Amino acid sequence: MTGDSKTLIVERLLRFPPERVWRALTVPHLMAEWLMKGDFAPRVDHRFQLTSDHVTVDCQVRRIEEGRVLAYTWDAYGLVTWTLTPVPEGTLLRMEQAGFRRDQGQAYGGARQGWPRFLDRMEQVLQGRME
Repeated sequence: MTGDSKTLIVERLLRFPPERVWRALTVPHLMAEWLMKGDFAPRVDHRFQLTSDHVTVDCQVRRIEEGRVLAYTWDAYGLVTWTLTPVPEGTLLRMEQAGFRRDQGQAYGGARQGWPRFLDRMEQVLQGRME
């Protein structure tokens, strides 16, 4: 936690090469399988929405380093940054969601429970065919 905001960090060792993980993070039909449906495009400043049956999240791409770093805003709940680090076993994936205000405790708790589940689903997508 820094100042008046909280940060959530989730790391996962994935036994897949960074290129494969990057595709899961940036290809809309793959994102729909583990995260939410959306009109994502890997371009800085691109505005997009992620939707599920119960929620719509407005986002904007803030940073891209092809195959290494992807960051986008997550509605009113800060900035989500994905960092991919190649390791001998595959890829160390780090998700950081920074910027939860102190009065957003419920949203922080939801993210703390939700992101690990999203990453579980991403692993399932990575294990399947990714076309």
